[in-house]
Amino acid sequence: MSVPIITSANAMALRRAITWVAALNFTYFFVEFAVALNIDSVSLFADSVDFLEDTAVNLLILVALGWSAKRRAAVGMAAAGILLIPGIATLWMAWHQFATPVVPEATSLSITGLGALVVNMTCAFILVRFRNMEGSLTKAAFLSARNDAAANVAIIAAGGVTALTLSHWPDLIVGMGIFLMNLDAAWEVFEAAQKEHAALG
Repeated sequence: MSVPIITSANAMALRRAITWVAALNFTYFFVEFAVALNIDSVSLFADSVDFLEDTAVNLLILVALGWSAKRRAAVGMAAAGILLIPGIATLWMAWHQFATPVVPEATSLSITGLGALVVNMTCAFILVRFRNMEGSLTKAAFLSARNDAAANVAIIAAGGVTALTLSHWPDLIVGMGIFLMNLDAAWEVFEAAQKEHAALG
């Protein structure tokens, strides 16, 4: 398996892209986290922690850009572990919501989910041209942004269903869906990093 190598010609563009993505994720984390706590939303809580995780992954990429391919592959495995963090947080919040159900405010849920969708689509657009440039590292960032955008659509829909049913279940189900998506992304990134590491001996 050949490992993608970044050249000096596009290194600056990649660094600039990763910096923008990290800044966008870090900024919207505070917005979504505050709303999640205010309306007791499992899905927004999980997604807000996911924004913080995305920030960490992208900062990790910035640090590792100048490293050898083998060291980058090892960092890719670490990034896979970081992808699990929002899943663990989701399970905790889901248990809390299951034990003491609270129906989240539907309008705030959908509007905040829409804002998150705009941020994640922007990040995915920024990263799409770089997704194979640094092997598992940029793949981790791109997959996270792509999966988050899909999750945001589900959050918006959950807000609509919540408004109709006045139930906490739509929000809870979407939150658990985000957990499963992060498990899948973490495994995909880990597999890619493991193959890179094996190919380099």
